[in-house]
Amino acid sequence: MSKYRKKPVVIDAVQWNGTNKREIYDFCNSGRDCHVMGNDLLIKTLEGTMTASTGDYIIRGVSGEHYPCKPDIFSATYELVEG
Repeated sequence: MSKYRKKPVVIDAVQWNGTNKREIYDFCNSGRDCHVMGNDLLIKTLEGTMTASTGDYIIRGVSGEHYPCKPDIFSATYELVEG
């Protein structure tokens, strides 16, 4: 078994607060990858459609893909570089 370290990567992310639909749509390729349904946000990911709940972060991956991340995982994994 070998050990690996995650490469330091700067990502773009926005937090879904349930009311920032325009910000999310602009972030997700003009809404092409994201769709609001009630309080949930449906995101087309490389693994299929995922649901983000209010409070989840939406991350843009290194290949331009989007995916949701729970706030506790996000804060344990990422730190703010610039606001």
